[in-house]
Amino acid sequence: MKGEEMTRLALALAMAIGLGACIPAGSPPTGYESAPAPARPKPQPPQRREPAQARPQPSRPQQPPAQRTPLPEQDVRVLPAPPQSWEARPVAADARPVSAGTYLARPGDTLRSIADKTGAGSEAIARANNLVAPYVVFPGQKLTIPGGRYHLVRAGESGIAIARAYGIEWSRVIAANALAEPYILRTGQRLLIPSSSSSPSQSREERAAAFHIDIDDLLTGSQPALARTERPARPSASPSRVLPSTAAVAPPPRLVGQFAWPVRGQVVKRFGAGASGERNDGIKIAVPRTTPVLAAADGVVAYVGSDVPALGGLVILRHGNGWTSVYGHASQLLVQRGQSVKKGQKIALSGSTGFADRPELHFEIRKGRVPVDPTTQLPPR
Repeated sequence: MKGEEMTRLALALAMAIGLGACIPAGSPPTGYESAPAPARPKPQPPQRREPAQARPQPSRPQQPPAQRTPLPEQDVRVLPAPPQSWEARPVAADARPVSAGTYLARPGDTLRSIADKTGAGSEAIARANNLVAPYVVFPGQKLTIPGGRYHLVRAGESGIAIARAYGIEWSRVIAANALAEPYILRTGQRLLIPSSSSSPSQSREERAAAFHIDIDDLLTGSQPALARTERPARPSASPSRVLPSTAAVAPPPRLVGQFAWPVRGQVVKRFGAGASGERNDGIKIAVPRTTPVLAAADGVVAYVGSDVPALGGLVILRHGNGWTSVYGHASQLLVQRGQSVKKGQKIALSGSTGFADRPELHFEIRKGRVPVDPTTQLPPR
């Protein structure tokens, strides 16, 4: 029995060894279900991990123009220049209150001397009494003196600085004083200051922070005041000759020729009311970034800067006969205030500064203070 048992045992052992040789290494025992063993990865070169803050962030959707935050001013490249007139010559809000009344003219009185005696503006007295140039006053003449607050204009003060000091819109000062082209104030002039909604306790800095400049302000209130007999400065032919902030600039006498397109590109927004009700005072022309922006006609640079947040880098040209052109969203400004330019001359490089949704040029043409559709003044394309 022992021999037979040993024979059966040896035979079973041999069969087990043979079966084991047929089962692949690593296979599970029969009756188990398991996932196959993962293949060993091939060795890879070590990868450099970027710090968390260096990883690109997903782009955020564009906000509508009314809600977007303007780009910082330093994103607009400008030539070295003195500060704007309203920054160089701050204004003290020291208007003199004048009571309404009458004045009986005496021998030797002039409109100017009566204004000095009463504190009212000579222009306001002339309007109240229907006086016309040369504003002769006769002894015994009874004159109406309009009441209100009158600001005495000092040398170098600009309309924007005056309006900002009192916390009111400059356009209201224009209306109250019947100001007209070329909107250059004179030292000694007394401006009637309309009532303001700002609190008397506000500091000059607080009123300045709440003040917003628009294109109309730049066209009518950016020139510094001159002495009564002083003439505006002649334009400069080169950006290397920079006029001081205290120099008012003479506009060209007349428009020469017709307007030309400042860039070549697709008009992506037209003049007038938009679909959402906002008004566009010009047109938007899509162009690649840093496209040269050309002067639409001969003119004189009235403004260079970025004080209108929505328009970013901005150039304004005067062309004479009351015509002006406006160029916004520029990334680089290549001219100086008071510089004369020729039609087709490069004045800026396009960009997407301000509230632009893409690299584009905001282009306006105005007659006096009124924006007109630029496409009615430009040649067909």
